[in-house]
Amino acid sequence: MTDVEAAARRFVADVWNGRREESAYELVGEECPGLGGTGPEATLAWHRDRRAAFPDLRYKLVDVVAAGDRVALRWRAAGTQIGRFGPVPPTGQVVSYSGATFLRFDGRGRIVDVWSANELFQLLQQLGVELLPPLSGRAE
Repeated sequence: MTDVEAAARRFVADVWNGRREESAYELVGEECPGLGGTGPEATLAWHRDRRAAFPDLRYKLVDVVAAGDRVALRWRAAGTQIGRFGPVPPTGQVVSYSGATFLRFDGRGRIVDVWSANELFQLLQQLGVELLPPLSGRAE
């Protein structure tokens, strides 16, 4: 296992699942993008926001691929919506969805870039959100 792979696995175990916020200050660089800013605090803001909606949210790593200064994570997540998720009021619904997160590390082993894609539409459907196409502006 490479150093960046070990750091990525620790990031998921400590920050995503373990709520060990102090680990974010060790693993996330100041330039790393997050919720409304950069650095460890912005990263933690995103996770605090998500945990406010899904307090029991847990991530399971499905695949981890590391090459050079980059790590790709494929994951599954599950949790119960107890708080507001964007415009969606609490539903008590258990959700499960998948995604992938790509991390880039600097020479000190800190995450300096993160990009994620996930099944947001599937998550919203599980919460009972009805997704409708925009009106075309013409009578049907």
